[in-house]
Amino acid sequence: MALIDLQNISKHYSAQKILTEVNFHVDEGERIVIIGKNGSGKSTLMKIVNGTLEYDGGDRIIKRNLEVKMLDQRPNFKDGHTVREAVEDGLKELNDAKKKYNELSLKLADDFENKQLLDEHENLSKYIDHHNAWNLDDKVQRIIEHFDLKQYEDKPIDLLSGGEQRRVALASLLLQKPDVLLLDEPTNHLDVYMVEFLEELILKEKFTLVFISHDRYFIDKIATKSIEVEDCALREYSGGYSNYLTQKAEWIRTLQKQHDNLLGVLKRENEWFARGVRARLKRNEGRKERLMQLREDAKNNPAKIRKMSIELQREAKHFNRDKSINKQKMLFEVENLGLTLGSKELLKNFTTRILQKDVIAIVGPNGSGKSTLLKALLGRIEPTHGTIKRGEFKIGYFDQHREMLDDDKNLMETFCPHGGDRVSVRRKDMHVYGYLKNFLFPREFLEKKIGVLSGGEKNRIALALLFTLDVDILILDEPTNDLDIPTINILEEQLTNFAGAVIIVSHDRYFVDKIAKKLFIFKSNKEIEESYQDYSEYLELEKELQELDSMENDAKQINDTKDSHKRDKNKTIKLTYNEKILLEELPKEIEELEKKIEEKNSCLANPACYEEIGLTQLAKELEKLESLYEQKVEQLLNIEEKAESILN
Repeated sequence: MALIDLQNISKHYSAQKILTEVNFHVDEGERIVIIGKNGSGKSTLMKIVNGTLEYDGGDRIIKRNLEVKMLDQRPNFKDGHTVREAVEDGLKELNDAKKKYNELSLKLADDFENKQLLDEHENLSKYIDHHNAWNLDDKVQRIIEHFDLKQYEDKPIDLLSGGEQRRVALASLLLQKPDVLLLDEPTNHLDVYMVEFLEELILKEKFTLVFISHDRYFIDKIATKSIEVEDCALREYSGGYSNYLTQKAEWIRTLQKQHDNLLGVLKRENEWFARGVRARLKRNEGRKERLMQLREDAKNNPAKIRKMSIELQREAKHFNRDKSINKQKMLFEVENLGLTLGSKELLKNFTTRILQKDVIAIVGPNGSGKSTLLKALLGRIEPTHGTIKRGEFKIGYFDQHREMLDDDKNLMETFCPHGGDRVSVRRKDMHVYGYLKNFLFPREFLEKKIGVLSGGEKNRIALALLFTLDVDILILDEPTNDLDIPTINILEEQLTNFAGAVIIVSHDRYFVDKIAKKLFIFKSNKEIEESYQDYSEYLELEKELQELDSMENDAKQINDTKDSHKRDKNKTIKLTYNEKILLEELPKEIEELEKKIEEKNSCLANPACYEEIGLTQLAKELEKLESLYEQKVEQLLNIEEKAESILN
């Protein structure tokens, strides 16, 4: 039986149909991604699965006592709670279960045949096992650190930003580990390192999961099944995003010509994804094999580990050659740039040139200074150190707050402020509706006020407006936030066709891999590293180098311990004077004894010899020699072993 089973579910808002007699089920261990355009019904389906939204027809069948929990876009917390209290708020039942389990364990020590206590003890054990809650305090500490919440641990939750509050809510839900976890855009407001931690945690703890995401690498790594919401219906695909692309393209090939445009997008996307994955796999295959071999045969050998580390660093440098064309127009010349925000140093010693056809992604952890660097390039803040020289050019800027939009204007007024119904897009004259249709807006939106649109719709409008500007460079701060995958595909196509320079800040690894030709990477030492490799390739190399550093440190500690033991032995174990003499003399004595034994054995084989000495006498002499030989050999072996232990 499925954990949750939706049968013939229908849902509409006023006259607008969202879902029509759809079927959907969740089995234990499945990780299901819901894919579709904004407004197609993804969140509606998620809320019906959660049981928090009424539907117009059909049945929702749920397994008895099933625990279903959902990450809200705007989480609610108890008044006055600190960040740590908010994270731990949902763990009372688990902590109570552990306390009760310990109490029963003590009782069973005196009454181990009590069946009622045994049954209750076993049920509690299964409950704690299911939620993987035996080391709950350690898990709380680990998740607070990985989600970068340690610095806010004792801070009131209501003083945090919306993104930080979402991280707190996500941390709490992951620790609770409900039977079915529902996540709506869980990677929003997470940097790539937090996303990697989230991926590892979900896979390791075997969550049953239903989620919505535009992060295509995250989908591909996590999802076991993809459900697309389209035209009020659901279509199921096995696996993650790459499987979805292949299966969707195959399905569209069977449809009419009206789907050719979508097929083209999917085909290009699928070809790029497959090409990128194959290239990464080919590059990584040999390196991974060497890394795994190192784990087996070089754990105690820092020299071999360091050699592998140097190889990886050399491989990274291979991508970092200056590929710029000097004849290109210079837009920015940055010299020894330093940036400080309040008392926090964000950047130091950064020198670079940005040219007219550069496509650059600025990447790094949350709070490292990426958006601050954009503002410095835009001239909105002054450098703390160094200089930024700007050429003569026009900038188009997209920020997370959509400052270019006026909530009181409708779409026609926004795109045609001087009247009319035409816009110029890369010197091509287009009707407003014809242009906005490319950004998935129906005709009825033209008269809507910006203020009534959703966050995702506002982002689409801001991006559409950006590409109507006559500019030399586009600067975009987190452009994929709140966008669905079809819109991100449109954004990627527009950026690919843009003739000028592009600078983006983004945590979306897939988007960065596909668009950027160069990376500015914020490092922990407050400096920026420039690289020409794929971002996902860089992250993988970085992870492997960290693993090698860890292995090298472990090996060094082992060797240091061994050296310490050797020094201690040398201090306490020494050969005596007599042992040193015996070490020199015993081999000679043993050699002489071997010759005498050989002579006696030869005599025993010769009747003339043993008859002269006497057989009995000869046997006694041989026995005495052999006994003395064994004593000398044993004595020598003991002294040699002692000497060897001192040397080692």
